[in-house]
Amino acid sequence: MDGLKVFVVGHDWGAIIAWYLCLFRPDRVTALVNTSVAFMRHVFIRAGADAVKTTDYFNQAYGPTYYICRFQVFCSSPPLLIRALSTLLCTMHGDWELTNGDVVQEPGVAEKEFAPAHARHLMTRILSDRFSERAAGKEPKDGGGDDADAALPPWLTEADIDYFAAAFEKTGFTGAINYYRNMDRNWELAAPWADAKVTVPTKFIVGDGDLTYHYAGIQDYLHKGGLKADVPLLEELVVVPGAGHFIQQERAQEVSDHIYSFIAKF
Repeated sequence: MDGLKVFVVGHDWGAIIAWYLCLFRPDRVTALVNTSVAFMRHVFIRAGADAVKTTDYFNQAYGPTYYICRFQVFCSSPPLLIRALSTLLCTMHGDWELTNGDVVQEPGVAEKEFAPAHARHLMTRILSDRFSERAAGKEPKDGGGDDADAALPPWLTEADIDYFAAAFEKTGFTGAINYYRNMDRNWELAAPWADAKVTVPTKFIVGDGDLTYHYAGIQDYLHKGGLKADVPLLEELVVVPGAGHFIQQERAQEVSDHIYSFIAKF
């Protein structure tokens, strides 16, 4: 296994994991094709005294109804609980400290909304909305809503929905939700790489209808040299007109061709 290198393709928080991998172990990656989520140092990594935690960033940008914020179930903790948690966490992690301004994540609320029994409704709604800026901040509907009249986009079939629903009916959504609950911890753990660059050959693909392409300042960052500065071996930046968040499904052949043409260079 010594010297083994791989090609990496990522999407959404899979793209975040891919950025981390290439940041931490560029020696193991031949090339990267990432889609949807750009490298955003301030969101992924604690850098500097004024750094804002990942969940705080999204709360400030989109408010508490944004899906990542809804997954963090906030509660104000009384001083006694704060002290008890502080003692426990500081015993486990010597550099941790809790104050009355901190929040505690409570499992259960998001799990109820994303219950396995609602998997078909949820997957239909999420995929049909294409994860646009409008869709991501909407208040959740009751999980058991009727999707009978919902028209699927042309790239999505009932068989696709059946497949995803069956998978999540079996596993539930908690594992995926817990990834978002750990984003602040990942941000903290990545602090030693605060000034590091992603030094593997990279291609980045995003749809112009994707929420991630409309984050504040992101288009200037992508098109005016910011991404290239953080990812010096960025070779191609592709913006697909009319594509939303699930670009690998919406434009399957086009994205596959982009991936193949890039990997074929190596």
